[in-house]
Amino acid sequence: MRRRGAAARRLFTALWFGISVALVAPAPAQESVVEDDVAPAPVSGILILNQERLFARSLYGQRIQRELEDASARLAAENRRIEARLTEEELELTELRGTLEATEFRALADAFDTRVEAIRAEQEAKARNLTGQADAAQSQFFESVAPILLEIVRDRNAAVLMDSRSVLLSADRVDVTEAAITAIDETLGEGGVEPIITIDTGAVPDEALPPSDGGTAP
Repeated sequence: MRRRGAAARRLFTALWFGISVALVAPAPAQESVVEDDVAPAPVSGILILNQERLFARSLYGQRIQRELEDASARLAAENRRIEARLTEEELELTELRGTLEATEFRALADAFDTRVEAIRAEQEAKARNLTGQADAAQSQFFESVAPILLEIVRDRNAAVLMDSRSVLLSADRVDVTEAAITAIDETLGEGGVEPIITIDTGAVPDEALPPSDGGTAP
């Protein structure tokens, strides 16, 4: 379920546009004054940054990925447990077919199907919620690192910061990804102490399912 949400990409693009606008705005009046032989600081123009590497290698991004992987694993384990339990009940129901009246068996089968559909819908909702949390976490990550990136660009007297995926060729010296990772780690660390991505895997416990030793019997 690891993915980079479209919302995060749109946000990141918007942040870069804001950075570019801020940096190419008219310079303060004092910059137009050059005293004697002192030349203004050169402007390197464009810097590039690899978004995927920034997210994957920063402590903050790694924490998001770690929590997402943990929550995904717990949801997968719950799904396997539920599937095994329902498979067992389905076999028991099949064994009862020859011992029950047709209408009685159909009532049990319909009730079983209804419960299976309800459980499936609940588990799918959990998966969608997990995906939404992942998108929101990535969006928050890029919002949080934007000021840090802006400071890096200003310190290097650049005018624009671009996503490396939009650049065909570039010199290594204009790639600030590693410098950005270092700055983010020093400033934000892992992004706080509160959980970023959570999931409740206790909503469909075994006790909520009819017991396998008699739940489908007449």
